[in-house]
Amino acid sequence: MKKILFVSSEAHPLIKTGGLADVSGSLPKALAELSQDIHLIIPNYQTLNCQEEKRYLCSLRVNNCDVNILETRLPHTNVMVWLVDYAPFFDFAGNPYNDAKGNAWPNNAERFALFCRVAVEVAMDRANLNWKADVVHCNDWQAGLVPALLSLEEHRPATVFTIHNMAYQGLFPSNQFYSLNISRQLWNPNGLEFHHMLSLIKGGLVYSDRITTVSPTYALEIQTPDFGYGLEGLLRHRQDVLSGIMNGIDTDQWNPQTDPAIPQHYDAHHLEQKQANKIALQQRLSLPVNAKIPVFGLISRLVEQKGIDLILDCLPDMMGIPLQFVLLGSGNPSFEHRLQNFAHLYPDKMSVTLGYNEDLAHLIEAGSDIFLMPSRFEPCGLNQLYSQRYGTIPLVRQTGGLADSVEDALPESIAKGTATGISFHQASAGALLEAIKRAIVLFDHKDTWRYIQQNGMNKDFTWHNSAQQYLQLYNEI
Repeated sequence: MKKILFVSSEAHPLIKTGGLADVSGSLPKALAELSQDIHLIIPNYQTLNCQEEKRYLCSLRVNNCDVNILETRLPHTNVMVWLVDYAPFFDFAGNPYNDAKGNAWPNNAERFALFCRVAVEVAMDRANLNWKADVVHCNDWQAGLVPALLSLEEHRPATVFTIHNMAYQGLFPSNQFYSLNISRQLWNPNGLEFHHMLSLIKGGLVYSDRITTVSPTYALEIQTPDFGYGLEGLLRHRQDVLSGIMNGIDTDQWNPQTDPAIPQHYDAHHLEQKQANKIALQQRLSLPVNAKIPVFGLISRLVEQKGIDLILDCLPDMMGIPLQFVLLGSGNPSFEHRLQNFAHLYPDKMSVTLGYNEDLAHLIEAGSDIFLMPSRFEPCGLNQLYSQRYGTIPLVRQTGGLADSVEDALPESIAKGTATGISFHQASAGALLEAIKRAIVLFDHKDTWRYIQQNGMNKDFTWHNSAQQYLQLYNEI
């Protein structure tokens, strides 16, 4: 049994802004089910959705700050969560990283540096918890200082650093390094310095024993200039300790046989029952009820990374094709405005819901025929996995985790029984539109369509597989 400290700035269902929270809420649970002694450590945000009381454990003084450590349980699991409680940094309403206008909180470097220092004290058994980690598993830039600080310790635990998205690096002006009171030996171009700035992600990339990312293809992509954001050279230098492990999904939360958010349950052997969810989706979004035309669904942040501009460029042609398009998401105000204009012009063909609604997300997954994910880059992606589990054919660009988890429905893959979706290569509206037309042709071949649906529904996307790979990694180091 390993003692694992899992360091993350968010974890579902306690707090979530993106895919990091899904991983941090699911992987520790899967590792605990493999009989590991795992503790999750996150900041004690005011907005945490705790279902059990927070218990006071201890106090410690870290970098002239008096910090409490509280304990609660990750809902619906046996995983204990240690909360770093420091009111001046974490006890306020709103997003963990940004203000209401989307601007980063001005003291983010101080906030997450303190969080990392406390994680180090816990890992080294200097927090009066009588528990010393064997492995410290850190996630994204907010936890990047932990491996760097641990590199200065004797008899330290092994460290793993997981990149969830290289686009977010925790870059700060160089003077922040000195104000954070970090050891001078970490300040050099082979350490935390990046073009005369402080890079917190480099703490993880330089000093961890092993680096992982959330899909094998993304592990290769980030070693190139297109996806490495200036750190591709460092990642190539450390490629011997870099690997990609595909994320899993919570198959209890995302299960068409038991999902409380959908009106009709179904499985791979009773796909005709999926039709009732399509009808419910059309009715809920005031679209004409029509079983014969395909419904395309999309749930996404409305940003360029997700290929929303490609969809906008395709919409005039899509609106001339027999299909319906339903969208749930929020993001770039310009994208939101243009999408709403199209929905207003074509109320019988298109529905746009801005914001996020968990029940509607489940209904879109169950009620759509095709799910669109034309991402420019996608470290792992989860919706293409949910879609396959729900018998909704994912239409994806071949990048990152999308390339690793969706096999294009070509004559050979259909014949072999491995086809699970539709993919295209070029990040262009033309390539996306051709894939949409190909999906509609396939949709009309009902036997082939059902076959592809069943291939996806029969795949194993549980966290158990991923957790086994992480456990093997821990044992290697």
